[in-house]
Amino acid sequence: MKPVTLGVIVGNRGFFPSHLCETGRATVLEVLQQEGFNVVAVSPEDTPYGSVESLSDAQKCADLFKQHRDEIDGVLVTLPNFGDERAIANTLRWAGLDVPVLVHAFADDMTKMDLHWRRDSFCGKMSACNNLHQYGIKYSLTSLHTMDPESDAFRADLQDFARVCRVVRGLRNARIGFLGARPPAFNTVRFSEKLLERTGISVETLDLSDVYGRVERLASDDPRVRAKLDQIREYVATGRAPDISLDRMARFGVVVDDWMVESNLQASAIQCWTSMEEYFGVVPCTLMSIMSNNLMSSACETDVAGTVAMQALALASGRPSALVDWNNNYGDDPDKGVVFHCSNLPKSVFKAESLISEDIPLMKDHDILSNTVPREQTWGTIHGRVQAEPFTYLRISTDDYKGAITGYVGEGALTDDPLMTFGGYGVVQVPNYQKLLAYICENGYEHHVSINLSKTAAAVQEALGKYMGWEMYHHR
Repeated sequence: MKPVTLGVIVGNRGFFPSHLCETGRATVLEVLQQEGFNVVAVSPEDTPYGSVESLSDAQKCADLFKQHRDEIDGVLVTLPNFGDERAIANTLRWAGLDVPVLVHAFADDMTKMDLHWRRDSFCGKMSACNNLHQYGIKYSLTSLHTMDPESDAFRADLQDFARVCRVVRGLRNARIGFLGARPPAFNTVRFSEKLLERTGISVETLDLSDVYGRVERLASDDPRVRAKLDQIREYVATGRAPDISLDRMARFGVVVDDWMVESNLQASAIQCWTSMEEYFGVVPCTLMSIMSNNLMSSACETDVAGTVAMQALALASGRPSALVDWNNNYGDDPDKGVVFHCSNLPKSVFKAESLISEDIPLMKDHDILSNTVPREQTWGTIHGRVQAEPFTYLRISTDDYKGAITGYVGEGALTDDPLMTFGGYGVVQVPNYQKLLAYICENGYEHHVSINLSKTAAAVQEALGKYMGWEMYHHR
């Protein structure tokens, strides 16, 4: 994924030891480089010690940030000494970046508490946050009030903040493809384009008839179709899939890929149930799995809000997301359940035992739809069990009655508990699961949920709740 670029503000205040800004700035910049960040910061040639204290310093730093507006994903405010709270707030106001801000304060050394070494950053952080609050500037805090910037804990905080920045950057101005009409039986995936648009997420629609028309104009021997067919065969073992089904998938995939590029789309939601099987003769699951595996999340049943959640998790973790159903109880264990989909899960989430070789899952026909549609018209699903790993779950919904985007997020574990079934599936263990299920039902959330094999709930909560302004519930 693209490296995160941080604007860095080194706070200074003349009543306190300014030399600490010189060494503190150098330490922080070194840590940022080691952690893979790009940095935009005033230099010691621009301001004393490359810090920000005066009105003039704030203006210089703000001007620099404005010059790099399109690059900066977030801002780190670091306080080697008390820091001038007004200069920090003015810098952020005048830069007008509207990006996440992390406030960090150096810890004092208890053996160096004389006038030459005492930092008082502990106190200065409160003052800086007070002014940011007065200015209406949103900000995040480190896990401890003061921290050694070279500590593992601070490095972990930086990586969490990077996740926040990636989610906010990725969702603002995101474009989601909406392919086909909502299946009649899925009122649950209704959503408001207008509420998403208000937060910077645009939805681009395309009718299935347009897709089928474009597919028909594509020859099977077109080089792009042959390349897509090769990609499908490299991604999944096609098993007994008929050649005509694979040809249709490849041509459909070329059309969708072209549409995604032409419309500048980062993710998609696609109708499949059951128009595509009845009138086109395949399911799009393999193609959607490929896109999700490449971090271009794709949700079935036109669940656009589910796509947004998938993409948020992928942005936070750098790993593919899947859309599943909270589907079954697991015996009488109140904290366990079964998640399931038909499926279009990305192959990287499957257990090794689910793959027929080291990294290739098996394509099958659709066990559910083949009860009502001829089986030969339902090829394209990917079956397997999800890896036993910690995971983060996220659901986003648009609440027209509140005029707000809402959601819930939390963490759990996928387990190795025995289960024999079909599709893409797994057994989950979620702390206080019954409370979560009650919350879902009482607040009218969908049965779909996005999952990601990572532990990123805190960063996602911070990004969506604080910086996107959505009403989020963090289940703990």
